[in-house]
Amino acid sequence: MKGQRMIRMVKRDAISSKKQWMIRGIALVGALLAGAFLILSLGHNPLAVYKDMLAGALGTPTVRRETVKLAIPLLITAIGISFAFQMRFWNIGAEGQILMGAVCAGYFAFFQYDNLPRPLLILVMMLAGMIGGGIYGMIPALFKAKWGTNETLFTLMLNYIALAFIKYLKNGPWKAPHSQFPKMAMLDDRARLGKILGIHWGWILALVLVVLAYFYFTKTKQGYEISVVGESTDTARYAGIPVSFVLIRTMILSGALAGLAGMLQLAGSDYTITESTAGGVGFTVITVAWMAKMNSFGMLAVAVFIAVLERGSNKIQTTFKIPASAAEVLTGMILFFMLGCEFFINYKLVVSKREEAGA
Repeated sequence: MKGQRMIRMVKRDAISSKKQWMIRGIALVGALLAGAFLILSLGHNPLAVYKDMLAGALGTPTVRRETVKLAIPLLITAIGISFAFQMRFWNIGAEGQILMGAVCAGYFAFFQYDNLPRPLLILVMMLAGMIGGGIYGMIPALFKAKWGTNETLFTLMLNYIALAFIKYLKNGPWKAPHSQFPKMAMLDDRARLGKILGIHWGWILALVLVVLAYFYFTKTKQGYEISVVGESTDTARYAGIPVSFVLIRTMILSGALAGLAGMLQLAGSDYTITESTAGGVGFTVITVAWMAKMNSFGMLAVAVFIAVLERGSNKIQTTFKIPASAAEVLTGMILFFMLGCEFFINYKLVVSKREEAGA
């Protein structure tokens, strides 16, 4: 007989909030140290780079407003995909849902802005964006409910269809008049969102959604049904919950919020539609939702944190001539540490001996 060491992953018992924050603090320090080695390898002072990142994201009222603008679609879309993730439906298609929301809102913004009074136009654009995103989210849910298709692949492929549709529109029916290049026109002022404190009022809507999402999941029958379906579809059916209906209803809500984010991005930030309107938000929000453990208030903090990292990484590219790829690696390292620490909050590694029979 001979002993052989084996490392096992074991689910932790509940740990105190103090210990959880201690683990997160250690992860943050580890992330900054790992980033410091990268910065040193590029020939720069880590303290100066980190200071410039903070200044680039929070240093002046102007950059703070830009940081908030980045956080708005992250927060709204993260809340949206958390609806799906709560019931273990892996919606990786938020990118496409954002784009389709922007397209549906864009029809009224580009072609109906002079036929409707401004308040009604903005309201119709919001509804159209939510309907467009909701329908795009409903499609994979229908296939999942009817034929048990893989939602991860299905929603991912729909992203590329949305991108191809944008290319078709800007090269054809929605191409800007008199433009030599394939692009859509800029929105008329009547189709643009007004500003409150220097930022389009989407930030107020985002904060309202944080509260509404919290109450939806914790205080309503629909939120309870989502959690039961996420735990076990067999248990949900036994309890009389219509699983297919809950699946489709929840994905409509998930896609609708992503579509709303697309509308806000169109009317409040970009003022046109391109393939980069979603800007990777649909993938970044997966990190936002998981780091926040699907808690809407936690998503608010994580969305702002990631927006600060993105704004800061843009600043150091200019100040220190750090390549964009290196700045993205630095941001990714920090997020990797922060997301990875959640593993050690929920699990621990145990080293034990395993006895094996020898020859």
